[in-house]
Amino acid sequence: MALLNAGAEVEARLERSLEPMGLSLAKMGALHTLLEADEPIPLGQLAERLCCVRSNVTQLVDRLEADRLVRRVPDPADRRSVRAEVTEEGRARFAAAVGAREAAEAELLSGFADDELERLAGWCLRVAERAG
Repeated sequence: MALLNAGAEVEARLERSLEPMGLSLAKMGALHTLLEADEPIPLGQLAERLCCVRSNVTQLVDRLEADRLVRRVPDPADRRSVRAEVTEEGRARFAAAVGAREAAEAELLSGFADDELERLAGWCLRVAERAG
């Protein structure tokens, strides 16, 4: 139960750190994936990379598009498909959000000594490996 509580509290704190930029962890994850691709990618491919169903990605891209962080562009290889690309506003807000998220993470971990942080990172990796 402690692991679930800690995870939920950390997630809530990181979500709050993104609010001033109008982002959430989900939106930030989609922007990160699109920026990593370095070119517009089809929504189906975005869904695969985010490990979620296409309908969720469609809704997420709808919200990002409404916020003018992403735009849909035609797929030159397939007229039935559209691709998503990050706008300049999306790039700017993502960059600001990275800084805010990193500051929140640093604040959460500020009470730990270096050796404690190393052990915590190791434990987190082990838990993630066992969960996957």
